[in-house]
Order: sequence, then C-alpha cells, then structure tokens
Amino acid sequence: MAARNQAAFSENTEVRILRRKKVEARTGLSRSTLYALIAANKFPKPIQLTGAQSVGWIESEVDSFLRDRIAASRSATA
Repeated sequence: MAARNQAAFSENTEVRILRRKKVEARTGLSRSTLYALIAANKFPKPIQLTGAQSVGWIESEVDSFLRDRIAASRSATA
C-alpha cells in the first residue's frame, strides 16, 4: 500500500485529507473500531494536521483499505 501511495505523491496528484467523521461515514466503522484497527496495523495511520489533536487520513489510503476489504470478502465467498 505504501509504494502505491508514494507513486501518487510523486505524480503531483491532488492529495485529499479526510477527517475522522468522514472516514467513519465512508467506511461504516465506529471511532473505536478505527483506532483498534490502526493499533493492529490493519488500517492506515492518520497524519498530524495543524493543532495538537487534529488528524486526518489520506483519502487514497482509505480507498485502498476499502478495495482490499472488498477483494478479501469476495475471495472468501468464492
């Protein structure tokens, strides 16, 4: 996943940052589940924004997580 996102940065593409509530809405996961997955290295880590407690997630990393989950669920049922 990291190599794919590194390529996105090098191509000068627009990077979008999602705040926690948007990530929750997009993934359907609760706040506690998000942070549990982050602690288990199963969800992208947030990046520090301005402010001591202000964080966000890179949209492409969240999208990659969702694509991976979809692919895993499809292959598990096949």
